[in-house]
Amino acid sequence: MSDLYTKAGVNIKKGNEVVKRIKKHVASTHTKMVLKNIGSFGGLFELTDIIKKYKNPVLVQSIDGVGTKLAIARMAGKYISVGEDIVGHSCGDILAMGARPLTFLDYVANEKLVPKEMEAMVKGMVKACREANVALIGGETAEMPGTYAKGEHDIAGCITGIVEKDKIITGEKIKKGDIILGFASSGLHTNGFSLARKLIFEIGKYKINKKIPELGSTIGTALLKVHKNYTKPLVKILDSDIKIRGIAHITGGGFIENIPRILPKHLDAEIKKGSWPMLPIFPFMQNIGKINEREMYTAFNMSIGLMLIIPVYEKRKITEILKKYRDYQIYEIGKIIKGNGKVQLK
Repeated sequence: MSDLYTKAGVNIKKGNEVVKRIKKHVASTHTKMVLKNIGSFGGLFELTDIIKKYKNPVLVQSIDGVGTKLAIARMAGKYISVGEDIVGHSCGDILAMGARPLTFLDYVANEKLVPKEMEAMVKGMVKACREANVALIGGETAEMPGTYAKGEHDIAGCITGIVEKDKIITGEKIKKGDIILGFASSGLHTNGFSLARKLIFEIGKYKINKKIPELGSTIGTALLKVHKNYTKPLVKILDSDIKIRGIAHITGGGFIENIPRILPKHLDAEIKKGSWPMLPIFPFMQNIGKINEREMYTAFNMSIGLMLIIPVYEKRKITEILKKYRDYQIYEIGKIIKGNGKVQLK
């Protein structure tokens, strides 16, 4: 049976090899709350001690993927960063609601299982999980010949976090006069890669290993910069008495689509262009395709990965907290004005 299954394109032995390779890595993310090791039918995570800190605990869940950034990873032959990406992206989505990330599940599908590539992805996930104090409690690997083209992968992650019910951040408390603080991104993060690939490889005719002086690196290195994981500083801020009225994770849709998701309909976000440093990858791509400004701010994060909307008097407290997190830069990039739920670029 196994020989016939292998001939059909599914290699059970390689699947078992992957489990052996990743088991020790995954276990390194576990705390006493994780009740079972890898290989069980489900991941078990005990909440007894955690919920003692909450009056009305609410679980927050999100699922997402890294999109066509995987195509860049395949071209470069480097997969560890996309493992980090999926965790960083997932954490950002629930942090935006005020939640503390707890557990993570991964799903990796491919045309053909290559154990060393799979191990690299999981190593990336584990690295990001450990940094964010998140437990990787399970996952699924699917070898699906005929569904994916040769050499193709897909990766997704499901994250669960917890938040006090009356501290859920929705944006409904945002007021005129509030300021917008933007956390610097590391690069494209996990969005806009279909457009980036068209610009750089189809229109620009660049190769993945081409070194570009203005980027200070090769194309591949610039595009594979890991999605910044904002968990450490955000959890510290959320645990303080600082009033956070809105958080926007700048993912697919850029500024133009993501900020309105949290804006009351009678207010606009006025963004002051030039108030933060622009990573060179963005003007590099814009110049290749002669793309208009608003499209850039719709497709990409434009060097800002996550935004906080706060009363102006809270800025000093946040700046003080971030002195302990030197890897994170934050800038005042705009303010809230009267409007109709849109983004104005000034």
